[in-house]
Amino acid sequence: MENALTLHQLSGSARNIGTIFRKELRSYFNSAVAYVVIVVFLAIVGWFHTSNLFLMNIASLRLLFEVVPIVFLFVIPAITMRLLAEEKKTGTIELLATKPLSDAEVVLGKFLAAWALIAAALLPTLIYYLTIAMLGTVDNGPIIGGYLGLLLLAGVFVAVGLLASSFTDNQIVAFIVGFLMVFAFYMLDKVLMYVPGWMTSIVEYLGADFHFSNIARGVIDSRDIVYFLSVLGFTLFLSVVSLERRKW
Repeated sequence: MENALTLHQLSGSARNIGTIFRKELRSYFNSAVAYVVIVVFLAIVGWFHTSNLFLMNIASLRLLFEVVPIVFLFVIPAITMRLLAEEKKTGTIELLATKPLSDAEVVLGKFLAAWALIAAALLPTLIYYLTIAMLGTVDNGPIIGGYLGLLLLAGVFVAVGLLASSFTDNQIVAFIVGFLMVFAFYMLDKVLMYVPGWMTSIVEYLGADFHFSNIARGVIDSRDIVYFLSVLGFTLFLSVVSLERRKW
């Protein structure tokens, strides 16, 4: 009986998350947000990729995997800034509370929608892979690792941006806080020279780009996967706690 009840609860939670996910994804594509994000993202990444492809004379997507995380620093906070801040400002977050939805379901649904939008923006970049595959022999290992790393990195940045959006009802403030937070995650492993020696390994491990670079080399280590999933899960948990503050 308990097992049947648990399965029913899980099924209900999945439906609720799916409802929020579809609602948010439709809101992106029913407005100009999704199209502007995808076009701007592809324009920036495409320019860097094509302008250096023949200069490097190497059939590789290495430059793509170096540029995309930097573009994420600006694009992802812009996507996530409205997710909870707008709900708070308009008061619809209280309307959601009257429905059979938990705060965790709201957070997960919104997170998955923003993550899916980033995945949709990444999908057309596979054209670059087809291009270099026609120009020379491609090492598929780093490319598979690179795309997996980008998805995991995007997931962490989306979760961090969502957390920033839960702090305020002002979208501009949410964008600035989100940018500063993801920038800090990205830069941690690049400031090791300013860190005391005994903290170097700790700070390096906390740097998101350190783990992304490992995966982008085609070496998929469980420690890197655990890092991304742990940070992602913990950040989403903090978003739920932050959202629940309105009930205290």
